[in-house]
Parts: sequence; structure tokens; C-alpha cells
Amino acid sequence: MIPLEARSRLISPGEERPGPVVYWMSRDQRARDNWALLFAQSAALRARAPLLAAFCLSPSFPGAALRHYDFLLRGLKGTAADLAAKGIPFALLEGEPSRELPAFLARIGAGRLVTDFDPLRMKKVWRQAVATAVAIPVHEVDAHNIVPCWVASPKQEFAARTIRPKLDRLLPDWLHDYPRLRAHPHPFPGGVPEPDFEGARRRLAPDAAVAPVDWITPGELAARLALKNFVAGRLAGYDTRRNDPNRDGQSGLSPWLHFGQISAQRVALAVRDSGAPPADRAAFLEELVVRRELSDNYCHYQERHDSFDGLPAWAQRTLDAHRDDRRPYRYRREGLEAGLTHDPLWNAAQRDMVARGKMHGWLRMYWAKKILEWTRSPEEAIATALALNDRYELDGRDPNGCVGVLWSIGGLHDRPWGERPVFGQVRYMSFDGARRKFEVEEYVRTVSARSKERLP
Repeated sequence: MIPLEARSRLISPGEERPGPVVYWMSRDQRARDNWALLFAQSAALRARAPLLAAFCLSPSFPGAALRHYDFLLRGLKGTAADLAAKGIPFALLEGEPSRELPAFLARIGAGRLVTDFDPLRMKKVWRQAVATAVAIPVHEVDAHNIVPCWVASPKQEFAARTIRPKLDRLLPDWLHDYPRLRAHPHPFPGGVPEPDFEGARRRLAPDAAVAPVDWITPGELAARLALKNFVAGRLAGYDTRRNDPNRDGQSGLSPWLHFGQISAQRVALAVRDSGAPPADRAAFLEELVVRRELSDNYCHYQERHDSFDGLPAWAQRTLDAHRDDRRPYRYRREGLEAGLTHDPLWNAAQRDMVARGKMHGWLRMYWAKKILEWTRSPEEAIATALALNDRYELDGRDPNGCVGVLWSIGGLHDRPWGERPVFGQVRYMSFDGARRKFEVEEYVRTVSARSKERLP
């Protein structure tokens, strides 16, 4: 078994002091199966110190609306209760982390800070600002990936085929079960205010136009139940069913994985140890492990991970060469957001995402590629696709979303294909191709029926 310390790295040495160890929870919002929390408890036990967890609720995360904050806060409420049962107080802070975290650490006399790894640029800025503002040691732990991002590869990988052999070599050592979080024996002597989740939601006043959804329940317990049901009922056949939007062939776990309410490592263990056919297990683990960790790799090593400038050179060249190509259809963002195009499949996928916060994985590729075809430039297409994805998808604002958009629009992690208008050598997808793959009319009817069910 890989030692716990190997999953961490010291990002600011600081001066070790007596005082509580604080786990700054951010990307991994759970009490179970959390390497960062386990690392923080290990440090606190060695120092015979109290352990606290803190979450900083920022009002300015791009794209986040009421739908996302609702899912997050309801999940955190359960996590706070789980931590309290282990003698670990939970503090809900409100405001910008660069200000609120250092003030909180100073107020309680913290001796060490542990936080989650997250490759997104804004999260890196937050971490660096906090580390610079405090004088105590700050550790970063990758509790989201099975193989820590910086261990899997020291550089930006070109494609799945280049990172896959590295992960295959490392996984036997890193993919193992978790130790249990212990009841913490060193209580915090000061008072931590009871988290006011409802008050925080009101004060935050997020964009209420993107409403919460009722088809999914947030939190660790709901995530574990969903995993159990997927493994028992839908994992068998995953390899052949997953790309048909009319079949319930996907896991549906992405919202819980995005908010860190279940760990990818726990999911991988359940799938690996299941009795499903090898082809289905292999297909699922390719998506869960290789593709997810490739997305983190890209965002970690590519500073411009959400822009045209972050695309591979061949893709930039071919898209540049086709900037002035005629586009038979052109839509503004408002028309796209409302699902008012000439394409009934695209409209159905967009409207379903707006209403439910979810779009089938295959349709996300088709959806993004059509935005390139219908907007003025690849830059506008990338910005539009990311803005809509982040505003409506429960699992938006995520490395997988960035990479999915850039793969679709800009050939990231792909190869050059045959030359064609607008796309150049970027892979193309068509409405007729979708019809050959699945019953498009059935999907459109299903979305329309769901929409009618939501009407008062």
C-alpha cells in the first residue's frame, strides 16, 4: 500500500506551531474515503492536536448558480454531520478564501493547513493566496484522482494513449481500499459556530434563474446508493449501451463525483471487484480513470486550459485556416441558450440540460461541435460552450468540462481527420450520423414529454 504521505505535497513550508490542524475542504466534499482528510487527521494525531474542517463558500465562482449551490450546501450539511459524529468540528466560512481562510486560521491559532488538489486556474490562485498569507505549513493532497496528478505524469500528456500506459503501470500500487476515519480523540477547546446552511444560501443570493433539480439527491449516502444500483443493474452492458441517449446505459455519477461527494477510487474499486463482464468493466474504468485523470493532467499543466490558445498547434493551424469559411447557420448565444436552432436534436439536448442540469455524454460532443459550426469563430464557440455548460450542468466548472469542450471544438487529445469546411481537420459529427447511431426522434419525444411533465 502506498503511504498516505505520498499523496501529498508541501506547497508552503511555514513554521510548525502547536494548534489545531485544519482541513480546508474544497473539491472533495465528503467525510468517507477522503485522502486529504485522512492526511490531516494523521498529522493531528501525531501532534496530539484537534482537527477541524472548514469550507469557504465563495460568491464569485464563475458559472455557479442556485442549482449548484443548492446541491453543494445540501451535500455539505450531511458531511458536517458525519464529521461531527467523529468529533471533528465543521466551519462554514462565507466570502473569498484569500481573506476568510487566513482570518479563520489566525482566530483559532491553527498549527497546520491541509487542502485538496484542484487543477483549475481559479483554485490555484486561491490556494496560492492563502499559502502566501499564512505562516504555517500548507499541504496539498490529491484526494480526487486515484494516482495523484503530479505522480501520474510530470508533464502535459498528448492524449489518452500516452497517459494510459503510465496509469496502467501505477494503478496496482495506488488502487487499494481506504483506512477508516477515526473518532478524533483531541477535542477542539474553542467554539466553532454551528454551520448555518440556509442562512448562507440566502446571503449568497446566487442566480436563481437556474433552479435546483429534484431528480437527484445530493450527498455521500445518495452517491453510494447510486453506485450500488449502477454496479448491480447497469454496469453489465455498459460497453454497448453507454453511447445511446435512449438507453439508461451510463452511471449517472458525474454530479456526485464533481462535488467530491463520492470518490473515484471507491467507484473504481466497486467496478473492478464486480462480477460484470470484463469488457464493460474495462470500458467504464477507461472513462473513470484514464479520461478523468487526463483531464486533470491537461488543466494542471496547461495554464490556458479554457481557451483557443490551449489547443494543440495542429488544431490551431487548421481552425485558423477555416475562419472565413461560410457558415449556413449562425446563432447568437441567446438563441443557443434557449434551444432555438434549426436542429431538433440539438434543441432537445440543450433544453434538457437547462431544465435538468444533465446532458448525455455522447450528446455533449455533438452539442459542442455544432456550436463551432454555428458561431463566428472557434474562440466564440469555446467561450459559448463553456459558459452554457458551466451555467446549467450540475457537473460544470470542472476539468472534464473544459477538456470535453476543447476536444469537441478544437481536437484536444484527438488527431487530425479529413479536411472539411469550418472544422478543418477537427473531427466532425453530423445529424445524419446521430440518426445512424440511435433513434433521434425517440430522444426528442422523450425530452418533450419530460418538459410537459414539468409544466404546472
